[in-house]
Amino acid sequence: MNRDIAILEKLEKDISLKQLQIKSLLTITQAINDNVSADGLYNMYNSFLSWEMGIKKMALFVVDDEQWQCRTFVDYDTNYDDKLIPLLLVHKRLFTIKDEDKSLFRGFDIIIPVFHKSLPIAYAIIGGIKEKEDLYNKIQFITTITNIIAVAIENKRLFKKQIEQERYSREMELASEVQQMLIPDYLPSDETFAMSKIYMPHFNIGGDYLDFIRFDKDRFAFCIADISGKGVAAALLMANFQAMIQSLIFQYRDLETFVFALNQSVYRITKSDKYITFFVAEVDTKKKMINYVNAGHYPPILAMGGKTMRLDKGCTFIGAFESLDNIKEVSIPLTSEALIVSFTDGLPDLKNKNEEYFGDQQLEKFTLQYAHLSADEFNEKLLIEMDNFREENIIEDDIAVLTCKIY
Repeated sequence: MNRDIAILEKLEKDISLKQLQIKSLLTITQAINDNVSADGLYNMYNSFLSWEMGIKKMALFVVDDEQWQCRTFVDYDTNYDDKLIPLLLVHKRLFTIKDEDKSLFRGFDIIIPVFHKSLPIAYAIIGGIKEKEDLYNKIQFITTITNIIAVAIENKRLFKKQIEQERYSREMELASEVQQMLIPDYLPSDETFAMSKIYMPHFNIGGDYLDFIRFDKDRFAFCIADISGKGVAAALLMANFQAMIQSLIFQYRDLETFVFALNQSVYRITKSDKYITFFVAEVDTKKKMINYVNAGHYPPILAMGGKTMRLDKGCTFIGAFESLDNIKEVSIPLTSEALIVSFTDGLPDLKNKNEEYFGDQQLEKFTLQYAHLSADEFNEKLLIEMDNFREENIIEDDIAVLTCKIY
């Protein structure tokens, strides 16, 4: 009689446990279908183990961008995370903790690893399971719930990452479209001068900018800039920067005042958070004169009369300070046919397979050697020289070149 009662009680207990398990599975599945947040799932997991399963000690560790952290726990000190996590990562399957194992596992009974596509995504350590006679069934069910929760949270993470990547790709696409609209497709030429460009943004989006402004048939200006940062922020700043240039350059009679006003306009937007290296030159083909200001930009090369000189005078870069002092505008008489090569730092910083830089000396030598060519011919020759130098080495930065030939 007593034996029958014991069997009946055990059956009732087993049925009760199964009902609890089914109810818990339904609740968790419904929560996942309802897109409950990760924090909500962690709370459900904690409540289920501590209240429904009577677990006295527990910690769940989850990986996010290769960083492991404890996301929910019962009677566990998270100060031990750094020491405990490496001990967990060696386990590939369910592991029963023994007395001789590390003291950090004291109070815990089992380690439950959760893998996704051969990579660990979660580890649960469980201790203080009541009713030892149901230990196997409880462990199996706890393992099932742990896997369901961990995989659901991993899927949330992957989905969020995918959304962020798609948003980033769209932002890069928009930034590239903005940038391409700002860089002139056509650069003019006549019997007195010719312009030509090379524009190679890194990964289709960069911070290099160049432009051309015509005042009248005898006077024009050209400029080149390198805007700090990448992506949409840099593209928007570039759009604002172009609008400022096109507006301000017609308001002032000299480049010194123009650069001063341009810096103030950029600073009002960036508050020194970003800066712009900038070179601007004004050419008068009738007076045979060039005026320029270099605002912290890589010095362009002027080749004339069988010699080269660097156009390096001016001031510090644009947008870093509220006011630019001691701006120096330089005038150079054009005594003969001249070639001006302005560029961003991606050109001299171009590297070959031996980690050697293209560099200033090679660039100056090349400019002097081919200064007799037209602007287009020079740039075509330069592209060949760049490719021959780097061979199979990738280009690691934006490269912009603006070449001006004055006859």
